[in-house]
Parts: sequence; C-alpha cells; structure tokens
Amino acid sequence: MERIYIEDIRKSKVDRVLLRGWVHKVKEFKDFGFVQLRDKTGVIQLVVDKDRLKGLRLERSVEVTGTKVENTKAIGGVEVKVYSIEVLGKTYYDMLPIPVNEYKNSAHLETELDYRYISLRAPKVRATFKVQEEITTAFRDYLKANKFSEIYTPKIIASGTEGGSELFTVNYFDNRAFLAQSPQFYKQMMVGAGFERVFEIGHAYRAELHNTWRHLNEYVSLDAEMGFIKDENDIMDLEEGFINYLFGHLKKTCQKELEMYDVNLPEKVEIPRIPLAEAHKILLDKYGKRSPVGNIDAEGEVLISKYVKETYDTDFVFLTEYPIAKRPMYTMPDGKGNTRSFDLIYKGLEITTGGQRINDYEMLKENIKKFGFNPDDYGFYLESFRYGMPPHGGFAIGLERITIKILNLQNVREASTFPRDMKRIEP
Repeated sequence: MERIYIEDIRKSKVDRVLLRGWVHKVKEFKDFGFVQLRDKTGVIQLVVDKDRLKGLRLERSVEVTGTKVENTKAIGGVEVKVYSIEVLGKTYYDMLPIPVNEYKNSAHLETELDYRYISLRAPKVRATFKVQEEITTAFRDYLKANKFSEIYTPKIIASGTEGGSELFTVNYFDNRAFLAQSPQFYKQMMVGAGFERVFEIGHAYRAELHNTWRHLNEYVSLDAEMGFIKDENDIMDLEEGFINYLFGHLKKTCQKELEMYDVNLPEKVEIPRIPLAEAHKILLDKYGKRSPVGNIDAEGEVLISKYVKETYDTDFVFLTEYPIAKRPMYTMPDGKGNTRSFDLIYKGLEITTGGQRINDYEMLKENIKKFGFNPDDYGFYLESFRYGMPPHGGFAIGLERITIKILNLQNVREASTFPRDMKRIEP
C-alpha cells in the first residue's frame, strides 16, 4: 500500500489508507480515543481503540493504516478508523519545550526561535513558510514568463556593492573577502553579457548594527534586473505586475494558509507613485512629521502608508526621486539633483529598493569618484561597461519582509526558518 498525504485523503477513491506523520493531539475516552495525526499537508482525526493508544505520546512519528470514514464533525469532514499504528520515531522528553498542537505557538518568540526545530512543526507557523515558498514560486514563474533568466551569483566577493562598513569579512585563503550585500554587480554584468533580463533568489548579508523587528543580518533577496528600459517606470511597472500576479497565485495555492491568518488579498493592486519631496510635504502638513533629509524613517513609512490607504485605498506606495547622495553610486541621476530610483512601501514597511542604473562607462567611472571610491577597486565591474551596456534597471525585494506584511506578522524573524541577527547565530 502506498502512503497517502492527509490533504489528498478526501478526494482519494480508495477506502483503506496508509498514513505517516506525527501525533499532534490525543483525547482518550473509556473504550477508544481520538488522535490527531499531522503531516506536512495537514491534520486528520484518527479513531483508535484503547489498546492501540498505549505508548502514544505527542510528537512521536508513526505509520498508520485504517479505513476512511465520512464524518462532518471531523477536521475536513473525514476521519480514519485505525487498524494498526507503528511508532517510527520515539520521543525522549519529560515535557515538550513549547506547545505544538495549538493553532499557533503561545510561546515567546525568543523561545520559539531557541526551539525552532519544534516551533516549525506548529501548523500556523508552518503556514508562514508555505506562503513564503509560493512567493518565490510566483516570482520565478512571473519573471520566466516575461523572458527573464534565472542566475546564480557568488556570495563571496572581493569588494562591497555599495561601499560602506556594512560588510561581513571572510578569510579567503591569503586574501580578505566579503559576504555579498546583494548580487547587484553581477546581475548588471549578466544583463550586459547578453542575458538582457535576469533574476536571482539568494541570500544577502548586511553587517548592520540594528536589532529591531524589521532587520536581519542574513536574509533572502528576490532580485531582478532588466535591460533595454526607457526609465525607472519600466521597473516599477514590472514590480506592480508581479505583485498582482503574486496575489492571484497565493489565492490559488495558499487559501487554507491565508484563512489561518484571516488574510483577504485584493483582486487588483494599483500602486501610486509619489516623489519623496512630496511625501515629505504630506507627512509634515498632515501629520506634523518632519523627515530626515533625503529619506524617510520608520515612522514616516507607517504614516505615508496610512495616507495612501485613506487616499488611494491601497497598501502599497512607490516613493520616487531619491537624492543622489542617498543612493548607491551606480544609480542613474535624473538631471535635477535626484535619481531615477524608488522604494516600495507595503503596509508601513519598505520591502523594495530599485531604479535605473548608470549604463555609460565614463559616467559610472566619474560617479564612483564623486562618491569617494577608487575606480580601480571596481575593475571587473567597471570594465564590463566598456562594451555596449544597454539602459537597464532592477529591484530587490526582501522575502522575509514581504512575507510578514502579507500575513500581518509582527517580527521579520517569524518569516525566517533559522534567523540570523545581531544576537542570534544558533540554531
């Protein structure tokens, strides 16, 4: 008999089934008991004779054979009357360190993360990562349908993509190397190498001295870069298209998980585009909020999101026209003291930075100097612009950030399987 997953039982045409999973919950009566069995796809109720209940403990992994029975009161409208239970993985504990059989763990987040190999078993916690998995699937499918090629770039690099001190150093044989802040240089080079449109789903590393709900020092970045663009609006159009595709995809693939979090995604997303200077004025006039020069802080992100929700009935806003001094040296200037760049704010949190890049060799070389860097330190990257680099641009989405905002979670570490922050490098 072949194993069947719990989510497939109801539509299966066979009555006798073989299940494998973990003991999720046990409720004993005089002559029998109900056991909830959990696998990666869901939870099902088992009807078990009292003799077979002996030795069952929460979280033991078991193999079960039985007969499928319709029961409208059971989870999913079906249960299994058990013929045999075999313990496949014993348990060795006095008390579980954190509860698993609640809808979501009631443990403190730090405790959840300390026992991540247990907390990830909780159905609602697992639902987070099902949604996250489908975000990456949608990203890949959407871009491939638009003639993007998936690439894989080095994470050990010789120099930083954006300069500054937010780099983790690596002893690379006899040289000093760094962990990549982003695949920025490489995805630009791949555009110029004839791939034209590229994307990568990969880890990025930032040695930022932040220990907040919104920061990770290792995170997953969804990067895209596109050649032969007119300006940064082409890039914003691309990302807006992806957001709409993503929401449609999640409705099809994660309805159960979205219901767990009481999330209703909109049918269509139209994202307003507001220049940063205008956003500053809105924040000051409407909320009395003064913003840092050339940027917007965390409180400002929350308030501008409140404004666009009330004004445009959307959870998204593109902030555009950031000053040259506040953007990396490869960002295309607009000729008016600003850049052809943007941030995407979603429910009060920046989830994306993007824009048009400088594609002219001499212009890029001079800009590197203006930012106080030595062009010789960017040799292979700069050299690639000698050979007909087309106008191009791109963006990067923080996977954990977009996940927590879709599901209305409170901390970015909830969307990381094994988060790395200033104080956590285990498990």
